[in-house]
Amino acid sequence: MAPSGAAQRHILCMKWGTKYGPEYVNRLYAMVRRHLTGNFNFVCLTDDSQGIRPEVQCLPIPSLDLNLAPGQRDGAWKKLTTFTGDLHGLRGTALFLDVDVVIVGSLDNFFTQPGEFLIIRDYPRFWRFGKRITGNSSVYRFQLGAHADVLANFRAHLDDVQATYRNEQAYLSDYLHKQGKLGYWPEGWCPSFKYHGIPLFPANLWREPFVPEGARIVIFHGECNPPDALAGRRNRLFRYIRPARWIAKFWKE
Repeated sequence: MAPSGAAQRHILCMKWGTKYGPEYVNRLYAMVRRHLTGNFNFVCLTDDSQGIRPEVQCLPIPSLDLNLAPGQRDGAWKKLTTFTGDLHGLRGTALFLDVDVVIVGSLDNFFTQPGEFLIIRDYPRFWRFGKRITGNSSVYRFQLGAHADVLANFRAHLDDVQATYRNEQAYLSDYLHKQGKLGYWPEGWCPSFKYHGIPLFPANLWREPFVPEGARIVIFHGECNPPDALAGRRNRLFRYIRPARWIAKFWKE
């Protein structure tokens, strides 16, 4: 692990609350180590570092006062704290990864792909036509400290932003798009498990989920996480899947 102030490549992830245990961070680190050549610093912003392997630099999540109503979930707005002007003295290029992704291919080009700010283009639903501006923030890359205005504007207009945007990725995408800074990963690098990795009905009844061709990071969002998919569980009635046994090959320490 290099000193925190060194200009280098950083992998960032974030874990708070009890939904994800330390095994998610530990397996994410192991997958990055297998699929990213050269040196990197792996950072987990977290409220609980217990059980996380020593190669991971655990740092506190910067404070974000959301003025939430009692019982209201804070969602993923915390991700915006990665854009603070000084994130614990870290310098260099950061690739943010959600803790529940599964890495299946090389990550090297995620650091060399041209673009000031790169994110997944959010997945179109069948009732929408054309391309969406909104990005999926499961995987994004930026220069640390370069977009402090994203967080500053959020803090200055907290209530208005939360009333206008459904979540942090919608706000982030719109804000950077208006500045001409928003770019997307090449199509196919970060497919959705539920949209791209499950055979269509009725083939899903006898065919197992698969790794989409050209995938590098498979995104698990909305319905199930890697262990559920591995066990063949979904949280939507009538959406059957067979166990996605391929996950065991990649999602491990």
